[in-house]
Amino acid sequence: MGRLFGTDGVRGVANADLTAELALGLSVAAAHVLAEAGTFAGHRPTAGVGRDPRASGEFLEAAVVAGLASAGVDVLRVGVLPTPAVAYLTGALGADLGVMLSASHNAMPDNGIKFFARGGHKLADELEDRIETVYEQHRTGAPWERPTGAGVGRVSDYDEGFEKYVAHLIAVLPNRLDGLKVVLDEAHGAASHVSPEAFARAGAEVVTIGGEPDGLNINDGCGSTHLGLLKAAVLEHGADFGIAHDGDADRCLAVDGAGEEVDGDQILAVLALAMREAGTLRGDTVVATVMSNLGFKLAMEREGLQLVQTAVGDRYVLEAMKAEGYALGGEQSGHVIVLDHATTGDGTLTGLMLAARVAATGRSLAELAGVMRRLPQVLINVPDVDKSRVKTSAELATAVAEAERELGATGRVLLRPSGTEPLVRVMVEAADIEQARSVAGSLADAVKSALG
Repeated sequence: MGRLFGTDGVRGVANADLTAELALGLSVAAAHVLAEAGTFAGHRPTAGVGRDPRASGEFLEAAVVAGLASAGVDVLRVGVLPTPAVAYLTGALGADLGVMLSASHNAMPDNGIKFFARGGHKLADELEDRIETVYEQHRTGAPWERPTGAGVGRVSDYDEGFEKYVAHLIAVLPNRLDGLKVVLDEAHGAASHVSPEAFARAGAEVVTIGGEPDGLNINDGCGSTHLGLLKAAVLEHGADFGIAHDGDADRCLAVDGAGEEVDGDQILAVLALAMREAGTLRGDTVVATVMSNLGFKLAMEREGLQLVQTAVGDRYVLEAMKAEGYALGGEQSGHVIVLDHATTGDGTLTGLMLAARVAATGRSLAELAGVMRRLPQVLINVPDVDKSRVKTSAELATAVAEAERELGATGRVLLRPSGTEPLVRVMVEAADIEQARSVAGSLADAVKSALG
């Protein structure tokens, strides 16, 4: 069995790759592993379970709840809420674990399962590996202890999660948003009600698009992966700026008042300076991944801030932040972690804090984001290749070396197998966009040739 867990949980086409049987089995295995690890020692365990609006989330939620309850875990169903809300509630309610059903920015047919440990933190790799092992043992017939009678878990709905989470978001804002007009693109996803409510309570005038989920339209031509509608809406409504989330709202991208994109690197840069000014940027350090634009690194150096870079994936950003006590980290894709207020990327919180900086300074988002200049960057996704051989292919290593020689000190190359999709990402940065495109295209062809 190949590894089920990717960089962000278990993900695949719902009812094909990710079946009800798999969801149930993984939930049972997770309960057993966490019990063995001492998480449930001395008390009856509790889990919070949430989901995004995908139609498949309905049957997958039922399977997860059944698996947990059958393993003796009491379950609180928190309903349709963003991933960071489920993480927050896992900690706030003192639950022993949390489960979120979402495929984030993926298209509607996909779904996924994310587990959170006590406190709302993502599980360590070794626990995920152990869950896979136990799941496989159960799947192939190994018996497991099944509670009966009063030992089975009880299931109830927790309807207060929405209000508790929104109140948390408002409470941590440094200032109100009065006077701002903001367009929110909710991707017909999990934050369709949460984000507009939070921005409105904070004082902003809110225009919402992509806020009518029907179970089938999540991420469909909207949200953080399709910014065209948001750009048009910002211009149409004369808004100060726009915010876009993905399906589970752990991402935030922005569009300034002129309709220009503000990516995760720029958002990180704006928040880093705001937090340094407030005295909350511990160690004057920001954590980002190797995918961050070279312009971000140069901006941080110019501002006298330290940059720690990690592998791609917000879990690795979080690990580095927790290891050294850093307060801010994130990814170019819009995963931003403000560790004092969240245990994972939180798109709504990020958008609110970005808006708070605009309101507090009286400067436009475009002016604030100008702290860094993005170097031309080209990203090509190469599908239908053997992504497991990216690091071992001699042919590909030769192509990368040739590309690096061509770019010299003015650019860089990064090849990365996707952790959530069957493809390889080719990223090239250069001082000139045409050179970046040329090198990226050549490398994409090399990937197809070497790994196809």
